Amino acid sequence: MKRILFVDDDPQVFDGLQRSLAPEGDEWEMSFAPDADAALLLFSTTPFDIVISDLRMPKTDGASLLKTVRERWPGTVRIILAGQGDMEDALRAAPVAHQFLLKPCDPKTLRTAIERATNLSELLNNKLLAGIVGSVQDLPVMPRAYLELRETLSNPNYSLKKIVHIVEQDVGISAKLLQLVNSAFFGLPREISSVHMAVAYIGAEMLQNLVLSAEVFHVFEKGKSVKGFSFEDLHMHSQLTAKIAGHLLPASPARDAAIVAGLLHDVGKLVLATRSPQHFTRSIQEARVEKIPLYVGEQQLMGISHAEVGAYLLGLWGLPSTVVEAVANHHVPARIPQNTLDAVGAVHIANSLANQNPVYPPVIEPLPWQPVDEEFVASLGLAANLPQWQESAKAAAHGLRSPATVAR
Repeated sequence: MKRILFVDDDPQVFDGLQRSLAPEGDEWEMSFAPDADAALLLFSTTPFDIVISDLRMPKTDGASLLKTVRERWPGTVRIILAGQGDMEDALRAAPVAHQFLLKPCDPKTLRTAIERATNLSELLNNKLLAGIVGSVQDLPVMPRAYLELRETLSNPNYSLKKIVHIVEQDVGISAKLLQLVNSAFFGLPREISSVHMAVAYIGAEMLQNLVLSAEVFHVFEKGKSVKGFSFEDLHMHSQLTAKIAGHLLPASPARDAAIVAGLLHDVGKLVLATRSPQHFTRSIQEARVEKIPLYVGEQQLMGISHAEVGAYLLGLWGLPSTVVEAVANHHVPARIPQNTLDAVGAVHIANSLANQNPVYPPVIEPLPWQPVDEEFVASLGLAANLPQWQESAKAAAHGLRSPATVAR
């Protein structure tokens, strides 16, 4: 049974929640606290799987409460409730909240958010790693992309196309923007699986506020590198994977999801490299010695791979389920039943072809990589397409080789 804590100083909100969520009483154990102090007192005696807090409260507000929860109980899923006029204040919660919900929140939206959060526990059935991922407030941002984005946003004649181009080059910035725009706080009628649409919805003013916030983005420091792992290589590989995935599904409704999942498919490596560097380093060493792909070494050491870690984070952040599913299964696409090429299969194929055709010689000697699962491709009746896809991957890698794309 999942334990959920609601924090709000309005007793009418409690009454409404208890009535609307009463049918879930057999699956959820719900507790209610009128303020942050009472919530922390409950936390000290009872572990909670999810905390849902109002943003505006007397004394200690919701953002401050969730910051404390993140520090002391990082495995707890943290959701903030904010009104439409609280958007500026809600940015303070961006580093500490996994998801944002708009007040007044209808029962269906709230129920969906809770169900998605609780279902994620099955993906990462490891309390230590769940706590590590739960503590993540941001992802490291490449210095060049961060500085270029700041400079572009400072120009009143900025180009939306240029902003999108910069964001698409950085895994951390893309993931954070997609987290925010997919939150119910924006009240959009559908999930957003496109960086271009995410930038357009958020707008330059909010994006500039996010970029200027030291707590939302932090620039990667080379001195904190993990031996045997290159942030630069990961970002170039991710860009290429996204580009190839888009080429594989030129007219498919799943194209946007495949491109975003391709860009974010290795986000779990960033989490492990920054939050659990010892485990990650040992996995790299094991993969190199045994001449096996990194995800196999991770599974042998930790029981899960960076694919599940990344998918767990993106799921917590509320990204579209099609993106989360493709990230989680990009090494084992056959786990997902399918009779046509979708985002899962496209990211698997694109990842392998990107490893086979790097944009530049890698900074770090590459580990053994996973080839395309030809049996899986044949099961879709697409075996004859492989030579064409390989040529497309070479062309995509060549297209990224320009000074405007990356500084090496």
